[in-house]
Amino acid sequence: MSPYLGTILEKGKEFMGSTYQYFEETSKILQNMPLAEIAQVIDILKRARTEGQRIFVMGNGGSAAMASHFACDLGKGTVQEGKTRFKVISLNDNTPLLTAYANDCGYDTVFAEPLASLAEPGDVAMAISSSGNSPNVLRAMDVARERGLTTIGITGFEGGRLKEKVDVCVIVPADSRHPDGMQHAEDGQWVVLHAIFAAICYGIE
Repeated sequence: MSPYLGTILEKGKEFMGSTYQYFEETSKILQNMPLAEIAQVIDILKRARTEGQRIFVMGNGGSAAMASHFACDLGKGTVQEGKTRFKVISLNDNTPLLTAYANDCGYDTVFAEPLASLAEPGDVAMAISSSGNSPNVLRAMDVARERGLTTIGITGFEGGRLKEKVDVCVIVPADSRHPDGMQHAEDGQWVVLHAIFAAICYGIE
C-alpha cells in the first residue's frame, strides 16, 4: 500500500469516528426533548388556525432559515382542499423592510416594529433563537406580550432570557460547553419544527 493511500484510509477512519460520535451525541439530545412543551406548541398553532389568528415567526442567521422554512411548511405543506388554512408570516423574509428598520432604527427593532404594525390580540409570535439571547427577538417578544399575543420560544442550551419572555418555551437540551453545542442545538430545533409540522398535518380535520 502506498503511503498516500494509507494516509487517506487513516483520515477516513478519523472522519467516520467523529461523524459517528456526532450522530451519537445528537441522538441522545433527541431522546430527551421536552415533549410536553412541544405538545403545547402544537395545540397553540392548531387553535390559531381554527380561530383565524396569524402566526408570526422570526429568527437570525440559521434561526432565520428555520423560521422561513417553518413558515413555508405551515403555510403550504398543510393545505388541504376545503380545510381552514394557516395564516403564517416569517418576519425575517421582507429584506427591504428589515434592512430599513436596521439602518434607521437599529437592528434590535427589525422584528418588533413590523410586529407592532401587523399583530392583533390573539395572534401568535414564535421566536427561534439557539442562544435565547438575541436582542431583536427579545424586544419582539416584549411587543408581542404587550399586544396580547401568545408567545412561543424555540431555543437551546438553558433557554437564555427568551424562556422568561414567552408563554411556552421548547428548550433543546444541548450542552453549551460542548464544541459542537450550537450545531446540536440547531439540529434539535430543526427536528422540533418538523415534528410540530408532521403532528399538525396528521391532525388536520
